[in-house]
Amino acid sequence: MNNHRPVSPWFKTLAASVLAASSLLAFAPAHADLRAFACEPEWKALLDDLGDGEVETYAATTAQQDPHHVEARPGLMAKMRRADLVVCTGAGLESGWLPMVLRQSGNARVQPGGAGYFEAASVVTLLDVPVRVDRAQGDVHPEGNPHLHLDPRNIAPIARAVSARLAQLDPPHAKRYAARQADFDRRWQAALTRWTQQAAPLRGMAVVWHHRNGVYLARWLGLKEVGVLEPKPGLPPSAGHLSTLLADLQRTPARAVLRAAYEDGRPDAWLAERAKIPALVLPYTVGGDGAKDLFALFDVTLTRLLEVAR
Repeated sequence: MNNHRPVSPWFKTLAASVLAASSLLAFAPAHADLRAFACEPEWKALLDDLGDGEVETYAATTAQQDPHHVEARPGLMAKMRRADLVVCTGAGLESGWLPMVLRQSGNARVQPGGAGYFEAASVVTLLDVPVRVDRAQGDVHPEGNPHLHLDPRNIAPIARAVSARLAQLDPPHAKRYAARQADFDRRWQAALTRWTQQAAPLRGMAVVWHHRNGVYLARWLGLKEVGVLEPKPGLPPSAGHLSTLLADLQRTPARAVLRAAYEDGRPDAWLAERAKIPALVLPYTVGGDGAKDLFALFDVTLTRLLEVAR
């Protein structure tokens, strides 16, 4: 006698769905093997490109924030506590907030000096290294100017060093990191050649900076600095300084006043209106004015500058 009941069509459909879902889960990509804390958006973008899904990334700042001045809030410490790798600019850029976040996180894996801590400034040559430093000079960085990512020629060696660090921390995926770095380098060098050709009309163009965060960009493009809105680094421009700068521009004209999105645009607008030149906002970093990644950062920057060079 057969006591088995016939299997209903509904149960067959359910069992097939469960089996299919199990198969999909078996082949689904695993969670990221590394968690990276990037101090600035440009380094998160680089990690996203090099990590290719193997690295979970977090940026501590945005294009709308001055990376010099960041609140060491509990949320940053929580992210730092989980991180396996910290990638920052260094050269004192984050000295006002990063040491506290590192200390309060209690994460031994990412402390300076260890494999889990990386500074981009350690692999490139810095500009504006002062001979001496004192408080009267303003917010001067003893190691040199930290805004090094704005020379695209600096990005390739930084990418190589970051890729090597990822491989060191995650040996099972070392070959994948090496392949991603090689692919990034190929694309970056092709873009660098294109940008250099496009930028030819910018050589010798006179500009005024809001803050001297454009010196690396100026070196690469051959821009000529004829003024800075800040009388000293980190100090807001006074009425007297702006008036002096305006008089200087009447003798040595500039083509534009340049600032980053996070900087106060009012003094730039005041000077630009009276000097009869445009005030331009440059992306400065990834996430600023349509710069969705590192490649777009320089695409947008060149487009803005070329509009006033013609």
